[in-house]
Amino acid sequence: MTTPAPTPSSPPLLGRTAIVTGASRGIGLAVARGLVEAGASVCLTARDPGGMRAAVGELRGLGGLRGRITGHAGSAGDAAHIEACVALTVKELGGVDILVNNAAANTPFGPLVDIDPDAWRDAFAVNVDGPLRFVQCAWRAWMRAHGGTVVNICTEGAQGVGPNIGAYGTSKAALLHLTRQLAGELAPTVRVNSVSPGLVRTEMARFVWENAEPQIAAGLPMGRIGEPDDIARAVLWLVSGAASWITGTDLVVDGGTRVRAAHITEPAAGTGNGADYAVHERLRAHRG
Repeated sequence: MTTPAPTPSSPPLLGRTAIVTGASRGIGLAVARGLVEAGASVCLTARDPGGMRAAVGELRGLGGLRGRITGHAGSAGDAAHIEACVALTVKELGGVDILVNNAAANTPFGPLVDIDPDAWRDAFAVNVDGPLRFVQCAWRAWMRAHGGTVVNICTEGAQGVGPNIGAYGTSKAALLHLTRQLAGELAPTVRVNSVSPGLVRTEMARFVWENAEPQIAAGLPMGRIGEPDDIARAVLWLVSGAASWITGTDLVVDGGTRVRAAHITEPAAGTGNGADYAVHERLRAHRG
């Protein structure tokens, strides 16, 4: 596919094609919307067919100088779905220049010593195997010959531990290592990076932030939890030409979570030592 030469007024990703997983809501939908607004053609994929159709309809309604939008429902842990999704994107949109692996499972929840091994494998199938399979398929179908860029959505928590989220954290730590490994293997043809969000206002994380947002936000240097658009902007930068010499890196977008210990402020009443304490208390209280 020939990419149109950009003009000063052209969207920066005009003529590019992308796949975004977990794109029916939250971070995935915000990323897909940002790509479309930047001129890219985008294939959305998500487990829920109804949610995916609604997201496709929303993005098609943006208007303006945009690319084409399509969708393919299925699980990021299903090898057949992944192959079909990549094939559809190449056929209908003309290639796969950008891949954003956002789909994730935050279950099983609870101490690792009590985790069902089958549920553990299911988490890795979505959070690690799925991104690898998507990269493999995109590489073989398009990126090996034409180049491209991959962004994996990890988590700020992959660098530490927390109560009851051992399966999620371990799988995301594996995804972080996978990102670096693939970056080395696929350079210079394909750039592979990750974005690690802190606590973001998504449905998947609702059980953490709902009814506790003031306490959590009070302990963060930036004074608020994240929004999906905060993460989308980071992804858009990494897939753009502005990041053309960046691969194998993890961009942490966490509102200052990792530096909160140096934040000079009084924690809000009932929050103990601030954001870490509030979030972990919510995780300890949640029963899955």
